[in-house]
Amino acid sequence: MAQITLKINDRSYEMTCDDGQEEHLSKLAEHVDERMRQLAGSVGQVGEARLLIMASLLITDELYDAYRQIHVLDASGDGAGDGTGDGADGEADDADDSELEAEVAAALESSAERIEAMAARLAVVENRGA
Repeated sequence: MAQITLKINDRSYEMTCDDGQEEHLSKLAEHVDERMRQLAGSVGQVGEARLLIMASLLITDELYDAYRQIHVLDASGDGAGDGTGDGADGEADDADDSELEAEVAAALESSAERIEAMAARLAVVENRGA
């Protein structure tokens, strides 16, 4: 396991990751940092945890939009996906929408669990430094 220091919202966090994933994790942290800075600029410093949750929700919303766009492209039958959706059958489209919503809900739940686990790890690291 590799050890990496990530800087988010002017705070440093020690994290571990699989060997070779350091650059990827750094880029993810840069994206989170950017979103948190944008939020802090618009709503002010409302607390680290609250900013983290808000940034996470915004990033997850971006993910949801990306899933939705993929679904629309796939359903249009333009060859972007597996080409099975032709958009002609309303019932099939409704079923596809329900399936997509279930996938997004599962992704949101998984993301929330990972965020909570990260927040707990960060709290432990933060308490050690205090």
